[in-house]
Order: sequence, then structure tokens, then C-alpha cells
Amino acid sequence: MREFENRRPHGANVLPANKLVFLADWWSDTKLNVYISDEDMKYCGTEHVLLLMNHTYEIDWLLGWMFCEKVRVLGNCKAYAKKVIQYIPTIGWAWKFAEFVFLERSFEKDREIIGRQINEILDYPDPVWLLLNAEGTRFTEQKHEASVKFAQEKGMVPLKHHLIPRTKGFTASLPYLREKCPSVLDIQLGISKDSKVKPTIFNILNGKPIEAHMCVRRFPTATLPEREEEAAVWLQDLYLEKDRMQDSFHRTGSFFTDSGVAERPKLQLHRRPTTLVNTVFWVVATLTPMLYYLMKLLFSGEILYFSIGAGIIFAFYMLMVKAIGMSKISKASSYGAEKLKNGHSPTHEPSAPPMESSKDNSGGSSWSEGPWQNGSGGPQHYDFLVLDQKLGWSSLNDVVPLTDEAPGGHQLRP
Repeated sequence: MREFENRRPHGANVLPANKLVFLADWWSDTKLNVYISDEDMKYCGTEHVLLLMNHTYEIDWLLGWMFCEKVRVLGNCKAYAKKVIQYIPTIGWAWKFAEFVFLERSFEKDREIIGRQINEILDYPDPVWLLLNAEGTRFTEQKHEASVKFAQEKGMVPLKHHLIPRTKGFTASLPYLREKCPSVLDIQLGISKDSKVKPTIFNILNGKPIEAHMCVRRFPTATLPEREEEAAVWLQDLYLEKDRMQDSFHRTGSFFTDSGVAERPKLQLHRRPTTLVNTVFWVVATLTPMLYYLMKLLFSGEILYFSIGAGIIFAFYMLMVKAIGMSKISKASSYGAEKLKNGHSPTHEPSAPPMESSKDNSGGSSWSEGPWQNGSGGPQHYDFLVLDQKLGWSSLNDVVPLTDEAPGGHQLRP
């Protein structure tokens, strides 16, 4: 693997992120196989990047952090989040100090915030990676059923392994990214369905190794369409290609065999000692004095003070357990979900060609009854979040409304 020059991290999230990468790399010995061309690899860790990644697994955010750490940009990962999250103790405060982009509920206000803060964070001399889940929420069978239903009603091509991407956040960011961000990286993550160890955070904590596969493709920003509608179509087409890659992976074990995407060489990025040394240092520096004073209180007979100290530690432990529980797929956001009669989603083969969405008399997108609406018949709120936000707070990942339009927000190519 190519050696990268050292770079100073700007993000306050680098310390907790390092500890989580340590758990994956060193504690559970999780393997990340990366498929990337030599030409694309030479840019990794050297430039500002927007990443587009499928949001399929409970630990996809952690696997993304593993990749970022290995190209030495983990401290410079940024995120879009709902404004209220900045007030959540510990994680919200860390994101606030790390200069995450906190958004309102108004798209006009958010467009201004996006432009201003992208310009600010991309002024950093060191590479900043902005990671976007265009699907807006984690894939589940119920959400997939709702996504397929919406696609069929609108004459769009249903996706088998992804949700229909929302384009508004992407197209709103693109003009500002074009000025200072040289490229977009498409990340396709796959884990074998036959794997004996399921990709869950609890298996990571239990030290069970997981093997993941990640295909990375670089698209120069200058080659992306400039018009908003065309950029939206580009993103939709990209997800059709990503769906073929995922289908090929699950059927053949390779992203490339039946997808029509050019094969990339396999590169296993080895774990770096940085996370090990960092974690050992902070464990010794924090736990040693804490345990010393707790034992001192216990043996001195100060049971009340000992109980208070032990209670604080137990409270932090329960907070961690709660956060981990919220990251489980079964606890994920109910956004876009519709109850199924049998609890399963049928297999939907892409068949219908994309066609122009219908319009009402006012020129806006027409709405039909379906799971993508709210209870009053109006449009549901859609979210624009990036991978970093999935640290145990997945129930919050559907509350950043960037558009009042249907998923995708634009007409597709006739």
C-alpha cells in the first residue's frame, strides 16, 4: 500500500472515531478488501472529495471510517446533520466542535448554509472528505418495499439492492463542490450474505472478524453535468449501475462479473498501528486514575462517594449500550417504511424504462397516495446525511428535510 504523508486532523471527532476503528481493526480483526485502480488510488488522501456510498449495513459507517483512516483523512470527515443534534451530549458536542454542517427544516435556508459551510471547510489546506448517503436512510425490507412501490408508480426503474436516491442534497451541494472539490468517489460496499459472522456492531465488540468488500471509483467533478436536472439524472443513473454491481456481487462474489463495470485490482488495506497506540494511550491515561480513585474511596470507607463515582461510570456504560442498540437495523428509522403483509419484500427486477414524472396543473410534481407521503397527504421530509452520522444515532437520520418533492426531486430522462 502506498505511503501517505502525515496530515494534521482538524476534526474533533478523530478521537472517538479512532477508538471505533481500533475495535474493528485490532479487536475484531475485520478485513476490508478494496477494489480500486492505481490511477484512482494515487488521489486518495491528497484532495477534497465528496463520497457517495450505499447505506446497506449496520456497520457501513464504521467500514467507511476504516477506509478513511487508512488513507489518513479520518480526522477530516465532515457531515450534514439536523441542527438539534448539536445539543446531544458528547456526540452532538463533538460534531459541533468538528464543524459539522447543521441544517434547518427550510430548504432555502439550508441551501445557504450548505454553500457557506462547504466553502469554509473546503478552505482547509488538508483534504476533507464529505460522505453522503444519497438513499437518505438505511436499507431495510420495509423501506425497500416502499421505494419499489414509489418507483413503479412513477415509471422509474426499481432498484433491487438500494433505495431510490434523493437528489436534492447532491444537486444543492454540487455547485459549491465544483469550485474546490476536484472529485467524487463512488463507494460500493458489499458483504457476503453467506458470511457466518453478520455485520453488526455487537459482533465487532465481541471480537468476531467480518470481511467486507469495497469498490471505489473516482469521477472528476469537472466531468459532472452542470445543470441541476442533468446532475439529478446522473445520480439516478449511477445508482442503477451500483445496483447492477451489488447484484453481481451477491450472485457471483464479484462486483464486476455481470455488472458491465470495468474490473479494478483488489487491494487489502492493512491495519495501521496508529489506532492501537492512540487507544492504549487514552485507556491508560483515563482509566488508570479513575480506577485508582475509585478503589481508594472504596477502601477508605467512603461508600457514598464510591457509589456516586461508580454510578457515573455505569451511566456512561448504559449510554454506550443504548447508542449501540440504536445503530441496529431493527432499531433504524421508520422513514419511508410501510407495513408488509408477510414481512418480506418480493424480488423486483428492473424492467420499466425511466420516464418523465407526471405534473399537476401548477407545474409541480403530482402526488399519489403512498408510503412516501406523510399522514396528511403532504410530502414526507427527506434527509441528506453522510456516513459519519451513523454512530449509534440512526433513529435521528430521517429528520433533515431538504425538499418537499418526491424522492429524487426531479424528472428522469424521457
